[in-house]
Amino acid sequence: METTLRVLTNVVSEAFQKCGYDKSLGNVTESNRLDLCQFQCNGAFTAAKTYRKSPILIADDIAALLKENHIFQKAEVAAPGFINLTLTDEYMLNILHKIADDVNIGIPQIESSETIVLDYGGPNIAKPLHVGHLRAAIIGESLKRLAKSMGMRVTSDAHLGDWGLQIGLVIAELEERNPLWNCFSSAFNADINTVPTLSVSMLNEIYPFASRKSKIDKLFKSKADRATFKLQNGHDGYTALWKEIMRVSISDLKENYNKLNVNFDLWYGESDSEKYINVLINKLVERGLLYKSEGAMVVDVEEETDKSSMPPVIIKKTDNTSNYATTDLATIIQRQKDFAPDKIWYVVDKRQSLHFTQVFRCARKAGLVPQKTELEHLGFGTMNGSDGKPYKTRDGGVMRLSDLLDTIINASYEKINTPWLTAEDEKKEVARRIGIAAVKFGDLVNHRLKDYIFDLDRFLSFEGKTGVYLLYTITRINSILKKVNDLKELEFNCPQIFTDAERNLIFSIILSGETFLKAIREKAPNIICENAFRLASDFSNFYHTNNIINETDELKKATWVSLCILTRKLLIKHLDVLGIEPVERM
Repeated sequence: METTLRVLTNVVSEAFQKCGYDKSLGNVTESNRLDLCQFQCNGAFTAAKTYRKSPILIADDIAALLKENHIFQKAEVAAPGFINLTLTDEYMLNILHKIADDVNIGIPQIESSETIVLDYGGPNIAKPLHVGHLRAAIIGESLKRLAKSMGMRVTSDAHLGDWGLQIGLVIAELEERNPLWNCFSSAFNADINTVPTLSVSMLNEIYPFASRKSKIDKLFKSKADRATFKLQNGHDGYTALWKEIMRVSISDLKENYNKLNVNFDLWYGESDSEKYINVLINKLVERGLLYKSEGAMVVDVEEETDKSSMPPVIIKKTDNTSNYATTDLATIIQRQKDFAPDKIWYVVDKRQSLHFTQVFRCARKAGLVPQKTELEHLGFGTMNGSDGKPYKTRDGGVMRLSDLLDTIINASYEKINTPWLTAEDEKKEVARRIGIAAVKFGDLVNHRLKDYIFDLDRFLSFEGKTGVYLLYTITRINSILKKVNDLKELEFNCPQIFTDAERNLIFSIILSGETFLKAIREKAPNIICENAFRLASDFSNFYHTNNIINETDELKKATWVSLCILTRKLLIKHLDVLGIEPVERM
């Protein structure tokens, strides 16, 4: 269904046209002074310049015509030319019933369905997730869910870091510790030989040890470089060991992402792009883009409009190994072949903007995707501690994501003081959902490009703009519906509006569809957060104004119960887009 603002814009645009003005002047927006009106149109000011006429006279022409339309309770002019509009209750209720009957509860569906490949997560194999992985995971998941809720075809890809030096470091260290493993023997046969079973704890210890070692031991660093090269060129023993590292790592990654309610359609890695690297190089050679510089193979991507120098993209390093740019470009070829996407979005730290500028320019020059294909880096800021610096452990180290989530869930458990949550399993599950809601909403409510301070006490508050407040609002509605025995789905029926608080809630409901359009247009989940909080706040005012449970007027009570049901459904939809699970009671 069309959003309310689009419908009103069409109505006002027709009025401009009928009065002899350009219909494009009829854009309607929500009023920033809801005490004066619900909507406004400022087209008269632009028209005044074109038609050499006072804006207030133009606005008077338009308002006079709009007053004849039954959908407006008020169509007034405010100096020097604002057109202020307020809908009739009847029209608002008409929209409300359409939303209630709509399978998408008023969330607009994109008319021409688009295919999007969404690249987010970016974890490295053989390394534990840390707090730096949090934002990519939850922002990317929310954007995926947002796009899907609007009818887009979305494929999400974790894009594992599984083919670079970190794997070479792990293999080199395993070989030094276990030189007799058959995978390190030249006689290794993948058809008959197996590799030892590894564990997450082993990998989590080995990688940081090997990384530190490579910085002080040049011979070991050279060994890790050789291991990386041999792996990327098909060494049988290293490949078998790599597969075991992959098995253990992906299992652990999925467990941690599941805690966050984050799921990927694809678990592809840089290794999956390996077979497309020669295709990439051939395309670059064919177009005369690839050349040798200081022993490496590179492509120039600098443009005349650049205000500062732009370094070339390195396709092959001096030792003939691939790097991130190589695999990202090869992955674009793979995605074009598999999905022919309209858009490829990369949810990656904003500090990687130079890398993506280089990659996208190289992809365009090489013709890896059609010109109409959108390649976009959706950067994000950092999660900081109270000192304003990237979040660390108390001893200054990088905190593992699993440790952070355990801390949040434990704090949530301690905060729950509800007598009816007597079953331990239920209390733990409620604590998990509250904790995850707290951290996800606390992150997503900030615009993705902004840094923010991680404040667990504030995130876990039952008051204010928090995920916990939203969960509490839903449980409050659940309680109301149980007390009136109407938690089951009933036929929606709101025949009239009885109070201002009710009208304000309905107004927020009918504008929610526009919020989804704005959020997908700006690729900004914080807009969904803000609207969810607005709905919850308006419901709270509605609840405190009207005694729903004890109302004796059956018509009022039935109307308010219907409104409770629809609000609950819409809030749950907002939370689902944010990847937050509701709770039945708390």
